[in-house]
Amino acid sequence: MRSAFFGLLIWLGFATALPAQEADIQATIDSQLQAFQIDDFGAAFEFASPNLQRLFQTPENFQRMVTQGYPMVWRPGEVRYLELREQGSTFWQRVMITDQSGRVHILDYRMLETGDGWRINGVQILDSSDFSA
Repeated sequence: MRSAFFGLLIWLGFATALPAQEADIQATIDSQLQAFQIDDFGAAFEFASPNLQRLFQTPENFQRMVTQGYPMVWRPGEVRYLELREQGSTFWQRVMITDQSGRVHILDYRMLETGDGWRINGVQILDSSDFSA
């Protein structure tokens, strides 16, 4: 009985922690998307994880990657947050982005918690035909 009670407390603690993490994660993604909207790639680069910053080295290199490989995040029409999930110690935020042409894109943002808050540690473009809105 006692172990079931403690198990319930642990589950409740996790269930209440996830929404707080979700809000912080979504705020990080929102901030980067807002920086993209005004072409402030220096600010957008700050929301990338330290590993991605080392990989791209400069905001200009980061800008080329985003504008050429991820135009839907550079100029989104609509952004809708789907589920946040934890796999091992990694958090993934699924995001549905409708681009300026009305095409729907499903992206998985891999998130990394750092001493400076949440950072984006990669983005995968998923096949949007596998999902329904």
